[in-house]
Amino acid sequence: MSIKLEQLCKIYNADTDFPVHAVNHLDLEIKQGEFVAVMGPSGSGKTTLLNMLGGIDTPTSGKVLIDGNNILQLHDKQLIAFRRDNIGFIFQDYSLLPVLTALENVEFVMQLQGHSEQECRKRATDLLIRVGLAEHLHKRPAKLSGGQQQRVAVARALAPSPKFVMADEPTANLDAKSTAELLDIMQQLNEQEGTTFIFSTHDPRVISRAKRVIVFEDGLKKEDTVQTEVSQ
Repeated sequence: MSIKLEQLCKIYNADTDFPVHAVNHLDLEIKQGEFVAVMGPSGSGKTTLLNMLGGIDTPTSGKVLIDGNNILQLHDKQLIAFRRDNIGFIFQDYSLLPVLTALENVEFVMQLQGHSEQECRKRATDLLIRVGLAEHLHKRPAKLSGGQQQRVAVARALAPSPKFVMADEPTANLDAKSTAELLDIMQQLNEQEGTTFIFSTHDPRVISRAKRVIVFEDGLKKEDTVQTEVSQ
């Protein structure tokens, strides 16, 4: 399952004298199984790009083709179902549900997919243990540190076994050890299950692990490099 963007544009304040081209006529293809870092200065359009790739933001013009199908033509219910079953999101602000525990936050999407309570509980528990939260399963987000909340967000994104994971600054609140552990998990899923990862990041630790680095600036792709030497 590949993603192909054709002449993708996102313009803010389009009807004013000062339009902002967050993404400017972008052509891009990301093939299944890639491990991609999109880097660039703040305000360069990285987050907007990820949101459009994942179908949670609507472009001004252009196409987002996934396996040749333009997801922008899907009806709302179809798009929600497509995102639920194929795309995992790791948001910069975590976006955890405050009334649910860490375990319940991770189970939630799997429940929407129709998995049994036993299946949801087992996979959610296993993922939270893998990200180092074995002792925090039943705590709500308010009782967790920022770094712990980010780990819950990572586990939640991986829980439904998505084809793609869109990760917006996923290591921003993590120390070096936690970052290395999470990137290890993501690399394993990438290599063993073919999960495609697309990161928006400033973090050199993420960039050093990426197999492909795209430099984004002023809504434009400035560089697109395949890295032959990748950190482990």
